[in-house]
This record gives sequence, C-alpha cells and structure tokens, in this order.
Amino acid sequence: MKLSHSQGQLQSQSPLISAHIAQTMSLLYMTSAELLQTIDVELSKNPALEVIPERRCPMCGRRLPENGPCPVCSQPKTMEPDETIIFVSPRDDFYTYNGSAGSSYDTDRPEEPFSSENLDLPTYVLSQVAPELEKEERPLAAMILTNLDEDGFLAIEIREICRFHHVTPEKVETVLKKIMRCDPLGVAARSVQEALLTQVEFLSESTQVPEFVRRAISEEFDLLSKHQYSELAKKLGTSIQKIKLVSHYISENLNPFPARANWGNFRQPNGNTPDVFHQPDVMIYYLNNKPGNPLIIEIITPSRGTLRLSPLFKKALKEQTGEQQEEWKKDLDKANLLIKCIQQRNNTMRQLMEQLAAIQKSYIIQGDVHLQSLTRAEIADKLGVHESTISRAVANKTVQLPNKKIIPMSTFFDRSLAVRAVLRSIIENESHALNDTEICASLEERGINVARRTVAKYRSMEGILPAHLRKLEKFATA
Repeated sequence: MKLSHSQGQLQSQSPLISAHIAQTMSLLYMTSAELLQTIDVELSKNPALEVIPERRCPMCGRRLPENGPCPVCSQPKTMEPDETIIFVSPRDDFYTYNGSAGSSYDTDRPEEPFSSENLDLPTYVLSQVAPELEKEERPLAAMILTNLDEDGFLAIEIREICRFHHVTPEKVETVLKKIMRCDPLGVAARSVQEALLTQVEFLSESTQVPEFVRRAISEEFDLLSKHQYSELAKKLGTSIQKIKLVSHYISENLNPFPARANWGNFRQPNGNTPDVFHQPDVMIYYLNNKPGNPLIIEIITPSRGTLRLSPLFKKALKEQTGEQQEEWKKDLDKANLLIKCIQQRNNTMRQLMEQLAAIQKSYIIQGDVHLQSLTRAEIADKLGVHESTISRAVANKTVQLPNKKIIPMSTFFDRSLAVRAVLRSIIENESHALNDTEICASLEERGINVARRTVAKYRSMEGILPAHLRKLEKFATA
C-alpha cells in the first residue's frame, strides 16, 4: 500500500517530534550546572557540534559585550516600578575552567549542595519499596518517584508513564499501590482523597476505624472539607454527632499531604541543617541595585561561547556517500536537536518566571508573609502546558532574591510559607510561651484558620520548640 506524501511526511517527522519533546523535558529538569555538563559531553562526542568563542544573546541573537548581559534585552522599556524585565543570560562568571579538554569545572570550587548525604523523599521511599519490586517494575517506580510534587502527590498522568515505558495501566497501578503503602503513607497518590483512603486502609488493618470515614472521604469529600456536617449527615443517613466523630478521627490520624506529614523534620537525617545553595539558576534584583526600580529577572544558561552546527562538518557531509553519509547525518540531526531543545528550555523558563514574578511580586519584594497561594497546575493552565512540564522546570532549580537569599524555586508554590511566617512573628512577640491552641486562636484573629495539629506541624518545620520547652529555655536564659 502506498502512502500519500503527507502521510509519509508525518511518519518521518513523528520520531523527530518525539525526540524533541523527550530531550526538551530532560534538559528542562536539569540545573544550569547539569546543563553545562551535558553540553560538554555532547561537544566531546559529536563532531557536528561546535562552540565558537563569541557570546550571543539567547533571546535576540545579538552579539554580546565581553562581560555583562544583552544591552537590549536587559534594559527597561519604561522606568515604571511595576515593570519587570525578564531575559535569558549566557552568564559564565559562576563557572570557571581549568583549560583541560572536556572539563568545565574548577576542581577547587565548593561541593554542590545537591550532593548532600541526606536522603531526599524519592530515595527514602525507593529504599522501602525496592525489595517488593520485580525487575521490570523498577523503572516504573523510578519514574513515579521522580515526578512527585512538594506535597508528595504524583505530578504526571498514568498514561504518560504507560507511553514512555510501553506498559499497560494495570502494571503502573500495581507499582503505584506498593509505593502508596510506604512511609509517608499515601505518597504518590493522585489526590487528597486517594492519599487519605490509602491511610485509612492501612490503619484499618490494626485499629478500629469509625463508621462512615471511608464513605465521607470517597463520596462526599467536598462537604466534609467545608465542615458542612448537617448536610453530610443527611447524605450519609446518620447523625451529626457521628459525622463530627469522623471529622475528629481524620484530623487526628490522617494527613492530606503525605510529603508534609513528617518529612523535613525527624524523618530527614540532619534535618536542622539548612540548605545552602551556591549557584542560582535565576537571579532577581533591582535595576542598578536600587530598591524601587524595576525588577530584573536573569535566567542563567551557562556558556563558554555560542553553540552551532559545524560548517566544516556540513561541508564534509556532502562529500560522503552510503552508510557513512547516514551516520554523519545522524550526528548532524543530534547536534541540531540539542541546540533547538536548549532554546526551547530557555523559552519555557522565561515564560515560567514571567508568570511567577507577576503573581509573587509582593513576596519577592516584601518577604514570606506576602506569598500567594499557587499551584503548578495553575501556572501550567496559564501557559497552556502540562503540569509535569512545570514540575520539571521547577525541580532542583534555585532563585536568588533581591535580598541575596537563594531559595529553591519550589518555594514559590509553598502554600504553608506565609502562615509559617505569621506563626514565627506571633511566637517572636509572645509575652508568655503560647501553646499550640493559643497560637491557633492568634492565627484565627488574623483570618488564618488552621487546625491545632497543623500549627504543631508548622512549628516543627520552623524548628520552634513546644510551649513548655520554650518556657524552660526563657527561664534558663533569664
């Protein structure tokens, strides 16, 4: 059967499109340092790719001065304080070179903070589930665990995992169920409901779970979360007293956000050691370093020059024939793909930071209390991309704020940060050691409604002692 011209063209383009998407996603997940290392590896093994000793703007393509950013893209269009200037910069002053071939890093530079001996959440969970996994299940578990968001939920669709590994949904679900029964219970769930139900099933194996808990979560979760007990009692055909018992059981025994149950305090070895970051992936500062001026957001793409396809290689390719020509053409396609994917990565990071700066500008300028509630899904919807794309773009990246503090980019999505900042302020200004119930009441006076158990968790995350220990501490230092 003959293919039409358009069918044949589509068939030939499809592998290229898939490769483009796969490599773009891979590069998007990398930090600036990792991207530089990847470029160096490709330069060392692909003769079709070369770097020339000239700096060009990744956005407009203009030739850059020897030092500093693009003189066009980095300048404000107006001097309005509300204006934000966003550009991609081939900044290389974070990276030093020792001159040896294929080596991009100074051997005396500080050790990367990401190589900490502390276990991260995916590694911690994988160490538990590994003995239960069949050999063919291990890649599925790895993909699941590297796509968790800050709350411990699965940030990609099951069908994406199926397509990537060419397996059925049933096989992925089998691995997912094994992971969800690890500590913290419910990790890798796809929703709050699924996380809670996983915890209920586990607890029911050793303790008595009150009647209607499962049904309240699975059937009428919206009413339960809004504390509409009267309506919920009617729906489930029971009394308000029993529904209040259900609510109390859930608040005391279950955690809707698995990764935040204990992770970051006593589950994390050396949890009191603060993260230290040396080389930000994004820098935010004021124009001319003067507060009140427009904000500048510089997205760093490390560079020793400008990547391009080798003209000599392209010329030599025309002289090749047969299998040799096919092999050389593959090298050329790979080099071209890498250059395009880096451009796509830069564009995605620029769009992401543009949205984050618009939404979280008050936080960037004024601090933790002003952080707005924001999810990756909301940003993905604004940009018209999948949520997993945003998760990859945010993962492992760091941002330097105008006050020179370097934070994980995931902080922009930390829904508890603003509340924790208010909690810190309350405790810093307390006239006596407030217990968690009193802190709860103080937060409520400020329009923040959280459970006492949540206050205890946030206090622990901030490294603040309980009331009776704070009282002893004050007495001892008095």
